[in-house]
Amino acid sequence: MDVTELRGRDLVCTQDWAVDELEAVLDLAARMKARRYSDEDAEILRHRTFMMMFYNSSLRTRQSFEAAASELGGHAQFLEPSKLRIKTKTSSGEVLRDTAKVMSRYACGIGIRILEDSVEAYGDGDAFLREFAELADVPVVSMAHDKFHPCQGLADVLGMRERLGDTRGKTLLQIWGYSPMVRSWSSVQESLLVNSRLGMNVRLAFPEGYDLDPDVIGRTKANCDAAGVDFEITHEQEEAYDGVDVVYSRHWMHPDRYRIGREGDQKLAAENRDWRTTMERMSRTNDAVFVHPMPVDRGNEVDDDVCDSERSLLYDIAENRLHVQKAIMALTMAG
Repeated sequence: MDVTELRGRDLVCTQDWAVDELEAVLDLAARMKARRYSDEDAEILRHRTFMMMFYNSSLRTRQSFEAAASELGGHAQFLEPSKLRIKTKTSSGEVLRDTAKVMSRYACGIGIRILEDSVEAYGDGDAFLREFAELADVPVVSMAHDKFHPCQGLADVLGMRERLGDTRGKTLLQIWGYSPMVRSWSSVQESLLVNSRLGMNVRLAFPEGYDLDPDVIGRTKANCDAAGVDFEITHEQEEAYDGVDVVYSRHWMHPDRYRIGREGDQKLAAENRDWRTTMERMSRTNDAVFVHPMPVDRGNEVDDDVCDSERSLLYDIAENRLHVQKAIMALTMAG
């Protein structure tokens, strides 16, 4: 494809991009990783600023985007929306249109991180991002929101391909793991969508009652049908591991999270403490690699010996956030 067609594009969810566009990001990310610190990429964003609006805190996201901008010759500016006086439902301030238009005059791109704890209802974060992207005159990238996490999904894919080669036809186990941390759906739902589009069989396993967004499940099934691969849902923890090539264990919040609150969610999760990835369960797989977007809740979601085994991709994928984001910024924001 002509990669110049990606210039100016927003990235809210990988499902919004064509498969060949996603492959262009992955190809460039792999090449940038191989030539890291060379002069070839050092001036792509020279004299340009990427603005980052963090409604929710982060570790890897802020670090990786700041490092990405620096390695491309640009600068990433950290912004706390609570200090920007942006008008909300409960506070006065500058209307969103004016904010987006002015920031577009300063920046080559804008990243927004807005998870479920910063919105009133599921989907509000996604709606906010899409409205901001519509108003802005520069590319807007999701740095994780209440529905999706596109940069994480692409970093996962790059890590799996580095270890397994072509992942088409291989089987991904996306499995719920116990944790009191009450985690977002974003990384999990992004993984379902991007890997189904790229031709992996998808097996989704969780305790009864922990259903994800039905629209995302429907799109995942449609993606698998289009790619000619299988999609299945199971509530049987032990059998879920049988014969899979990738184990992605991650806690996600209960669908009633907004009604029952964080403490209510923690109580429900505690009823399923046995949902944990162990070496014994990993032994049922096809010598599977272990994937997690981090931060990992060791001893709850997964045992230490799984995290620290040679089959673990924890740190490879964490590093790949940097390279994927460099590729996204270069393709969408470079002059």
